[in-house]
Formats: sequence, structure tokens, C-alpha cells
Amino acid sequence: MAKKRQPARRKKVAAGSIGLSTEQVCAVDPRTRELTAHVEADGGAVLGSYRDPFGGTCVLVVVLPIDRVEPTPYQRDPSEPHVTRLMNVIEKVGRFLDPIVVIRQDDRYWTPNGNHRLQAMKKLGAQTIVGLLVPEPEVAFKILALNTEKAHNVKEKSLETIRMARALAGQKAGAETDYAFEFEMPSYLTLGAAYEGRRSLSGGAYLSVLRRIEDFLDESMAKALNLGGHPKPTINRHLKTDN
Repeated sequence: MAKKRQPARRKKVAAGSIGLSTEQVCAVDPRTRELTAHVEADGGAVLGSYRDPFGGTCVLVVVLPIDRVEPTPYQRDPSEPHVTRLMNVIEKVGRFLDPIVVIRQDDRYWTPNGNHRLQAMKKLGAQTIVGLLVPEPEVAFKILALNTEKAHNVKEKSLETIRMARALAGQKAGAETDYAFEFEMPSYLTLGAAYEGRRSLSGGAYLSVLRRIEDFLDESMAKALNLGGHPKPTINRHLKTDN
């Protein structure tokens, strides 16, 4: 029987002791100039920039031609009812007040957090969309952590996770354990492969069992996915071993 993991305790910190001051947030990041040149060459414009008040990373506030923006290729399909609700809200308020997160991919822009808002604006006929441009491309794989717009169900999480894993395997991007944060649970990888074969699978029925018996593998992404002639992972690829 695998040992139950103990949740990590969060250390208490003094209020106002973490992150940047107002002056530090306003300080210009050296990468701003290069990013600005790319955005302008792509037909967009930089409205401003700042350093993230928590992590200190560079963020640009940009306006982009909407036809250059698309969801990351690993994402779930958008929910049409949710897109319609967002369209109605934007029309009633008369404003688009929630910028999407974007990364630059060649001369295109991917959003790991904002696809429903993007689709709503496209269906409303908007020419441009405002986004928060983050220079680090690895943010594209933070979909599950970033996306609070509409809660994922098990099927959506699983399919997104397996798609990310396959993309990372193609990039030879480290071991599976390196992406524990991005994938959240190894169970999503197994269920994702199963959903690829059968979309009508009731994955939620298996999740509680899989959570107890699976763990991430300290193997390369390709090996962990059991590639090399086997494009679908096997069901027992993440089984924990007894201690």
C-alpha cells in the first residue's frame, strides 16, 4: 500500500514582506525594448509594462490584432454556452475588462488563460484584444494552474495534460517529474490517453483509485509516455511501488 502524502505546510510570513515595492514594480525590465519591437512588427502595440509585484518578472500590457491570437494547442475545446455568456456580459457592460494572458510564438500569440474570452471577442467581431504578454514560453504549459475562468472537469484536464505531455516529449523537455506542477496529477496522463481512445469514458469513476496507485515517473517524457511504437500510454505506467 503506497504511503499517503502529507500536505506541505505553508510557512507564515509577515504582511507586506514579500514581493516588490511600488518603485520596483515600475522599474523598466531590460527585455521590454526587444519585446516591444516584436509586438510592433506583428502589428500590435505596447500600452505599458511592469514587473510582476510577486515574482518580479517582466509583463507587457499589449493590444494585438485578434487574428494573431489563438489558444495553446493543448487546451480543451471551448464551451459554447460559456462563450455566449461572456459575449452577453461584454455587450451589456460595453467593455472588455479582463485582459488575457499571452506568450509570443514566432509571429503568433498563444493564450494559456483566456480562450473563452478570446472566442467571445472574435464572435463579437472585435478587431483587437488586450493581453498581458509574458516573455517566458514555459507559461504555455501552466494551463491548469492559470485557468480559473471556467472550472475544468476531469475529461478536460486529462486531455489537456496528455496533449502537453506529448508536446513536451517532442521537445525532449526533461523528465516527467519535472512537470509535476503543470500536470497536477499523474492520473490525468493515464485518463487522458484513455479519453483519446474513447471520448465517452467515465473517467471520474476511476480517478479516486488512480490517485492512490499512481505517481510521476523519473524518466524522460518520451519514455514515460511509452513512445517508440506505442503512441498511447499503458494503464499501469505510473503505478506506485510499495515501500
